[in-house]
Amino acid sequence: MLKKIETELQDCYIVEPSVFGDDRGYFSPFFIQKDMEENGLFFEGVVQCNRSKSAKGVVRGLHFQKDPKCQTKLVEVINGAAIDVVVDIRKGSPTYGKHTAVLLKPYDSNDKTSGRQLYVPRGFAHGFISLEDNTIFQYLIDNDYAPSMEGGILWNDPELGIDWNGMFKEYGIDKPLTSEKDSKHLTLRKSPDYFKYNK
Repeated sequence: MLKKIETELQDCYIVEPSVFGDDRGYFSPFFIQKDMEENGLFFEGVVQCNRSKSAKGVVRGLHFQKDPKCQTKLVEVINGAAIDVVVDIRKGSPTYGKHTAVLLKPYDSNDKTSGRQLYVPRGFAHGFISLEDNTIFQYLIDNDYAPSMEGGILWNDPELGIDWNGMFKEYGIDKPLTSEKDSKHLTLRKSPDYFKYNK
Protein backbone atom coordinates (compact mmCIF):
# COMPACT_ATOMS: atom_id res chain seq x y z
CA MET A 1 0.00 0.00 0.00
CA LEU A 2 1.24 3.45 -0.84
CA LYS A 3 1.61 6.21 1.73
CA LYS A 4 0.36 9.74 1.04
CA ILE A 5 2.10 12.66 2.76
CA GLU A 6 0.84 16.24 2.73
CA THR A 7 2.96 19.10 1.39
CA GLU A 8 2.57 22.86 1.88
CA LEU A 9 0.24 22.90 -1.14
CA GLN A 10 -3.38 21.84 -1.18
CA ASP A 11 -3.90 18.75 -3.40
CA CYS A 12 -0.15 18.20 -4.03
CA TYR A 13 1.26 15.18 -2.20
CA ILE A 14 4.40 13.19 -1.59
CA VAL A 15 3.80 9.53 -2.42
CA GLU A 16 5.74 6.62 -0.96
CA PRO A 17 5.04 3.48 -3.02
CA SER A 18 5.32 0.00 -1.57
CA VAL A 19 8.79 -1.55 -1.68
CA PHE A 20 9.63 -5.21 -1.07
CA GLY A 21 13.32 -5.98 -0.73
CA ASP A 22 16.10 -8.09 0.73
CA ASP A 23 19.86 -8.34 0.32
CA ARG A 24 19.41 -9.14 -3.39
CA GLY A 25 17.63 -5.88 -4.18
CA TYR A 26 14.00 -4.81 -4.26
CA PHE A 27 10.71 -4.85 -6.16
CA SER A 28 8.33 -1.88 -6.20
CA PRO A 29 4.93 -1.54 -7.89
CA PHE A 30 5.60 2.17 -8.35
CA PHE A 31 2.21 2.96 -9.89
CA ILE A 32 -1.10 1.20 -9.25
CA GLN A 33 -4.00 3.32 -10.40
CA LYS A 34 -6.48 1.70 -8.00
CA ASP A 35 -4.26 2.43 -4.99
CA MET A 36 -3.80 6.01 -6.17
CA GLU A 37 -7.53 6.59 -6.55
CA GLU A 38 -8.30 5.02 -3.16
CA ASN A 39 -6.00 7.70 -1.72
CA GLY A 40 -7.69 10.52 -3.64
CA LEU A 41 -4.90 10.81 -6.22
CA PHE A 42 -6.55 10.82 -9.61
CA PHE A 43 -5.23 10.33 -13.13
CA GLU A 44 -7.43 10.52 -16.20
CA GLY A 45 -5.38 7.54 -17.41
CA VAL A 46 -1.62 7.37 -17.90
CA VAL A 47 -0.93 8.16 -21.55
CA GLN A 48 2.80 8.82 -21.50
CA CYS A 49 5.92 8.09 -19.46
CA ASN A 50 8.89 10.43 -19.94
CA ARG A 51 12.47 10.56 -18.73
CA SER A 52 14.93 13.44 -18.64
CA LYS A 53 18.63 13.46 -17.85
CA SER A 54 20.32 16.50 -16.31
CA ALA A 55 23.77 17.55 -15.20
CA LYS A 56 24.40 18.96 -11.72
CA GLY A 57 23.05 22.49 -11.40
CA VAL A 58 20.47 22.27 -14.17
CA VAL A 59 17.26 24.13 -13.34
CA ARG A 60 14.17 23.27 -15.38
CA GLY A 61 10.81 24.98 -15.05
CA LEU A 62 8.48 26.21 -13.97
CA HIS A 63 6.36 24.38 -16.57
CA PHE A 64 2.76 23.38 -17.18
CA GLN A 65 0.37 22.74 -20.06
CA LYS A 66 -2.69 24.89 -20.58
CA ASP A 67 -6.25 23.67 -20.92
CA PRO A 68 -7.47 21.52 -22.57
CA LYS A 69 -4.11 19.72 -22.52
CA CYS A 70 -3.25 20.30 -18.87
CA GLN A 71 -1.58 17.38 -17.14
CA THR A 72 -1.40 15.58 -13.83
CA LYS A 73 2.12 14.25 -13.19
CA LEU A 74 3.65 11.64 -10.94
CA VAL A 75 7.38 12.36 -10.83
CA GLU A 76 10.34 10.55 -9.33
CA VAL A 77 14.13 10.43 -9.57
CA ILE A 78 15.57 7.07 -10.58
CA ASN A 79 19.23 8.14 -10.64
CA GLY A 80 21.04 10.99 -8.92
CA ALA A 81 19.07 13.49 -6.84
CA ALA A 82 16.95 16.59 -7.34
CA ILE A 83 14.82 19.07 -5.50
CA ASP A 84 11.41 19.17 -7.10
CA VAL A 85 9.65 22.54 -6.93
CA VAL A 86 5.90 22.97 -7.45
CA VAL A 87 3.84 26.19 -7.43
CA ASP A 88 0.05 26.35 -7.07
CA ILE A 89 -1.19 28.64 -9.89
CA ARG A 90 -4.92 27.95 -9.48
CA LYS A 91 -6.53 31.34 -8.96
CA GLY A 92 -8.65 31.25 -5.81
CA SER A 93 -6.82 28.31 -4.25
CA PRO A 94 -6.02 28.60 -0.51
CA THR A 95 -2.37 27.99 -1.48
CA TYR A 96 -2.30 30.11 -4.67
CA GLY A 97 1.20 31.44 -5.37
CA LYS A 98 2.78 29.24 -2.70
CA HIS A 99 5.32 26.51 -3.40
CA THR A 100 6.74 23.30 -2.07
CA ALA A 101 10.27 21.95 -2.55
CA VAL A 102 10.79 18.20 -2.10
CA LEU A 103 14.05 16.25 -2.24
CA LEU A 104 13.70 13.25 -4.56
CA LYS A 105 16.23 10.43 -4.85
CA PRO A 106 16.22 6.73 -5.76
CA TYR A 107 15.18 4.11 -3.23
CA ASP A 108 17.82 3.14 -0.66
CA SER A 109 16.84 0.70 2.10
CA ASN A 110 19.02 2.69 4.54
CA ASP A 111 17.27 6.00 3.83
CA LYS A 112 13.63 6.36 4.91
CA THR A 113 13.06 9.45 2.74
CA SER A 114 14.35 7.85 -0.46
CA GLY A 115 12.19 6.41 -3.24
CA ARG A 116 9.57 9.11 -2.89
CA GLN A 117 7.40 10.41 -5.70
CA LEU A 118 5.56 13.70 -6.04
CA TYR A 119 1.96 13.92 -7.24
CA VAL A 120 1.50 17.18 -9.18
CA PRO A 121 -2.13 17.83 -10.13
CA ARG A 122 -3.42 19.94 -12.97
CA GLY A 123 -3.15 23.64 -12.27
CA PHE A 124 0.37 23.57 -10.83
CA ALA A 125 3.67 24.77 -12.32
CA HIS A 126 6.51 22.29 -11.96
CA GLY A 127 10.30 22.43 -12.07
CA PHE A 128 13.42 21.09 -10.40
CA ILE A 129 17.10 21.56 -9.73
CA SER A 130 19.45 18.66 -10.39
CA LEU A 131 21.83 18.06 -7.48
CA GLU A 132 24.10 15.51 -9.18
CA ASP A 133 25.39 14.71 -12.65
CA ASN A 134 23.38 12.13 -14.56
CA THR A 135 20.20 12.80 -12.60
CA ILE A 136 17.33 10.99 -14.31
CA PHE A 137 13.74 12.11 -13.78
CA GLN A 138 10.79 9.90 -14.66
CA TYR A 139 7.29 11.32 -15.24
CA LEU A 140 3.97 9.59 -15.60
CA ILE A 141 1.45 11.98 -17.19
CA ASP A 142 -2.24 11.73 -17.99
CA ASN A 143 -2.48 13.89 -21.10
CA ASP A 144 -0.55 14.09 -24.35
CA TYR A 145 2.41 16.41 -24.77
CA ALA A 146 1.18 19.41 -26.74
CA PRO A 147 3.89 21.95 -27.66
CA SER A 148 1.30 24.56 -28.65
CA MET A 149 -0.17 24.39 -25.12
CA GLU A 150 3.12 24.79 -23.22
CA GLY A 151 3.19 27.42 -20.50
CA GLY A 152 5.54 28.58 -17.81
CA ILE A 153 6.22 30.87 -14.88
CA LEU A 154 9.62 32.52 -14.42
CA TRP A 155 11.61 30.06 -12.31
CA ASN A 156 13.22 32.76 -10.12
CA ASP A 157 10.15 34.99 -9.76
CA PRO A 158 11.05 36.79 -6.48
CA GLU A 159 7.43 36.95 -5.32
CA LEU A 160 7.24 33.15 -5.16
CA GLY A 161 9.80 33.09 -2.34
CA ILE A 162 11.64 30.01 -3.59
CA ASP A 163 15.05 29.87 -1.90
CA TRP A 164 17.03 28.90 -4.99
CA ASN A 165 20.20 30.60 -3.70
CA GLY A 166 19.98 28.62 -0.47
CA MET A 167 19.69 25.39 -2.45
CA PHE A 168 22.61 26.35 -4.70
CA LYS A 169 24.79 27.07 -1.67
CA GLU A 170 23.77 23.95 0.25
CA TYR A 171 24.57 21.63 -2.66
CA GLY A 172 27.69 23.38 -3.99
CA ILE A 173 26.18 24.80 -7.18
CA ASP A 174 28.09 27.91 -8.28
CA LYS A 175 25.92 28.84 -11.23
CA PRO A 176 22.59 27.31 -12.28
CA LEU A 177 22.25 26.03 -15.83
CA THR A 178 19.01 27.25 -17.36
CA SER A 179 17.55 27.43 -20.85
CA GLU A 180 16.97 30.67 -22.71
CA LYS A 181 13.33 29.68 -23.05
CA ASP A 182 12.87 29.34 -19.29
CA SER A 183 14.44 32.74 -18.68
CA LYS A 184 11.74 34.43 -20.77
CA HIS A 185 8.64 33.28 -18.87
CA LEU A 186 6.57 35.94 -17.12
CA THR A 187 6.25 36.22 -13.36
CA LEU A 188 3.08 34.83 -11.83
CA ARG A 189 1.71 38.33 -11.18
CA LYS A 190 2.09 39.28 -14.85
CA SER A 191 0.74 35.98 -16.19
CA PRO A 192 -2.86 35.31 -17.23
CA ASP A 193 -5.03 33.28 -14.88
CA TYR A 194 -4.53 29.95 -16.63
CA PHE A 195 -6.34 27.88 -14.01
CA LYS A 196 -9.15 28.46 -11.55
CA TYR A 197 -9.52 26.59 -8.25
CA ASN A 198 -12.49 24.22 -7.97
CA LYS A 199 -13.36 23.15 -4.43
